[in-house]
Amino acid sequence: MEIAIIGGGNGCYAAAADLTENGHSVRWWRRDAESFQPILDTQSLKVKDIQGVREVKLQLASTELGEVLKGAKLIVIPLPATAQESLAAHLAPYLEDGQVIYLPPGTFGSYVMAKRLTEAGCKAEVTFAETGTLPYLARKHGVDTVSISGRATRLPTGVFPSDRSEYAFGILKEAYPAIEPIEDALSGALMNAGPVIHPPLILMNAGPIEHFDSWDIHNEGTQPAIRRVHDALDAERMAVREALGYHAPHFPLADHYNVDGEEWMYGNAAHEKLVDSADWREPLNLHNHRYMREDIACGLSFLVSVAEWAGVDVPVARGLLAIASAVTGENFYETGRTLRSMGLDQLAKSDMEMLLKQGVRG
Repeated sequence: MEIAIIGGGNGCYAAAADLTENGHSVRWWRRDAESFQPILDTQSLKVKDIQGVREVKLQLASTELGEVLKGAKLIVIPLPATAQESLAAHLAPYLEDGQVIYLPPGTFGSYVMAKRLTEAGCKAEVTFAETGTLPYLARKHGVDTVSISGRATRLPTGVFPSDRSEYAFGILKEAYPAIEPIEDALSGALMNAGPVIHPPLILMNAGPIEHFDSWDIHNEGTQPAIRRVHDALDAERMAVREALGYHAPHFPLADHYNVDGEEWMYGNAAHEKLVDSADWREPLNLHNHRYMREDIACGLSFLVSVAEWAGVDVPVARGLLAIASAVTGENFYETGRTLRSMGLDQLAKSDMEMLLKQGVRG
């Protein structure tokens, strides 16, 4: 299948390597030409995983966006939610009817990007899909190498608009067989694991994160007190899902840690694999790291706003959001991604259901 990869993050590198090795024709675009130059020069990258280190030849690596998007059936965008709106404006002139845009994960980026495309005058009929996590546990090692310590085995995914689900899943599963269809894009957004796992890890580890040159939030940073906060926060997420009529499986985060529990998104013993890789011992700037800017300012703000709209009390989520706002000096509920910032907070439930099914209308 013809696939376009957009961006230069860890997940983008992993997707370019993995999808190529799985037999797809992959074209890859990155905006930052200087950082991308080693891959532009060789038209390849190196991948490191349990099988060792090897070079992967790409069909095309380019800084010409139209060249990469032309003819692609699937467009994979494993970028932070903070990039979605501006990226949509760049994509608008080049998109074609029938293309599927995959956001792993999305934080309701399906709606954000679809609305921005409409505003930019894009006439192409494209379909969005979003899931609960990146398909890879991955970190870049240098300018041309990616380390993949795990691959998702279950990817709960919702489509926007949902009335195109059958078409979209036919394309998505060709690239990612682990995809499991769920109701719609809002259900997909409420599967996002980042706003559950990362806020307690960075806020309750703020001392060592700021004291040491690097800190592994998944190793030394994952202690019983933090896990209890994880469980309480995740219970609130699942309560919101239930209030909106989304039923199990909710993919509780506890299954990520419990080796004998239900298989989670990265399979059993995923936490152990993650810790063993040592790739997450890294410096974390609490003001601008994506765990703060994507998972809290976008993801946690969004969860709190949906809870408010649905009439569900989420004191742990609100408390963590307030602490993060104090750490950064920025009121994330005012500046972050919320139903209010999207102009959706006054929608009746029936109108939201219609939006999710039919999509943004021009």
